[in-house]
This record gives sequence, structure tokens and C-alpha cells, in this order.
Amino acid sequence: MKNDEKGRPQHHCSVPCKLDIPTIVTARLRLRGHGLADYQNCAALWGDAQVTRHIGGKPQTPEDSWSRLLRYLGHWSLLGFGYWLIEERETGEFVGEAGISDYQRTIEPPLAGIPEVGWALLPSKQGRGYATEVVRAVLHWGLVHF
Repeated sequence: MKNDEKGRPQHHCSVPCKLDIPTIVTARLRLRGHGLADYQNCAALWGDAQVTRHIGGKPQTPEDSWSRLLRYLGHWSLLGFGYWLIEERETGEFVGEAGISDYQRTIEPPLAGIPEVGWALLPSKQGRGYATEVVRAVLHWGLVHF
């Protein structure tokens, strides 16, 4: 495997690695599938203590964020649903992530077989009604597809 100019590995598939992840467009936002280029935004989001204070209680490491990104794509590949990256339609700026998951959590009451909706937004993008807009769109998608 070759490295880029900063010594990071460059990932190449011998076969195109494409998933059929739908894009959802709302009044102000675009929800789209994640790609390799989104890793830095994902790591910044999940490495932020404000974002994780009620989701796990502590910032995630870059390695944790990498695993999260792979889980997102695994959901789409294996289950036909998953998480989207959220960006502003007008600017293309990263807002956060939202979607539907099955994390096989060992919690009470158990969620086995019940899709779970989740979302996380950058602190700088909170307080604008984006979460409400996104969750409505995700729930609508889920109602149509489940």
C-alpha cells in the first residue's frame, strides 16, 4: 500500500467500492453516504467533548471514529440502512451525522430487531432546528422503507 505526502496510507480497491446509499434532501440540508474523505469530519465530531458528553460520556479517539465510519458503511452493506453524513445544502459545510442503526446493544430493555434512530451535530451547528429537520427526514425514510 502506498502512502500519501503526509505518510498516511492510501486506500485503493481493485473493485469499485460503491454502495447504493440514498441521498435525502430537506429544505436546508443534504443527507448523503459517507466516503473516505469524510473521515476527518467524523473524527472531529466524535472527538468533541460537547458532542459525546451524553453519548458515551467521553470523546472518541481517531481509531474509534474510523471504526464508527466502517460500521456506518457496514450497516448499509449488510442491512440496507445506516447513517448519513449531514451537510448544509447552500454551503456544503459539514453539520453532523444521523441515521438508523442496529448496534446489537446489551441494554435493558433490549432493542433486538428494533431499528434505532440517532444523530449528532457539531456544537457550532446546534440551535438552528437542524436536528428536528434531520430526524423528521430520517423517520420518514424509515417509514417508507421498513
